[in-house]
Amino acid sequence: MTELSGVRALVTGGGSGIGEATARALAARGARVAVLDLDPGAAPLGFTADVADDASVRTAVADAAAALGGIDVLVNNAGIGAAGTVEDNPDEMWHRVLDVNVLGIVRTSRAALPQLRRSPHAAIVNTCSIAATAGLPQRALYSASKGAVLSLTLAMAADHVREGIRVNCVNPGTVDTPWVGRLLDAAEDPAAERRALSARQPTGRLVGPEEVAAAIVYLASPAAATVTGTALAVDGGMAGLRLRPEPRP
Repeated sequence: MTELSGVRALVTGGGSGIGEATARALAARGARVAVLDLDPGAAPLGFTADVADDASVRTAVADAAAALGGIDVLVNNAGIGAAGTVEDNPDEMWHRVLDVNVLGIVRTSRAALPQLRRSPHAAIVNTCSIAATAGLPQRALYSASKGAVLSLTLAMAADHVREGIRVNCVNPGTVDTPWVGRLLDAAEDPAAERRALSARQPTGRLVGPEEVAAAIVYLASPAAATVTGTALAVDGGMAGLRLRPEPRP
């Protein structure tokens, strides 16, 4: 027996990166886990869906609930990135990123809420970002989307707390995921860019997907039964620490 034995969880964007690590971590602690993704990969219980398409989401959530026998935990992790200032992304890109990162959470949560209301242990965990609370260069669109996710998390927590549904989010720093890998590959000097991204986090390294997954599992678990409306930073101290420069030799 483990702490999540009997818990039924649905993870969006669970085919890779943070979502895949989260699905694995939930399963390792005893949960039954379904994955919803454009490409569920090798997930034992995977459902193909696009969070930007409401009909696709409703069908996949219903199929996952039928396979699991209900849903107790929803992890809204699916999302896409964007680089640039407000001048760099056309309107179409703004609509696309907000549609996936914000409305994707709305669609999946809306479809799962009837199941969550029947659960004795209902929790929603949204993947947000340090970009919601810190001004990062070249991330205007992405930051706007994650700022909306943070506000949405708080509003959802208020709306559903009396229904017994907890809603929280995690705010990762720069995570060593395939998306960050693609950004690094596209940089003029990938090694220098990796060093720069690592150095802006006080711990001096990128965050591991498994570390974010551990935080998500905590927020989804009975150990967090009184935690709702919270944003848990998993960012190597980036949000809160202001270190003095190291003395030069």
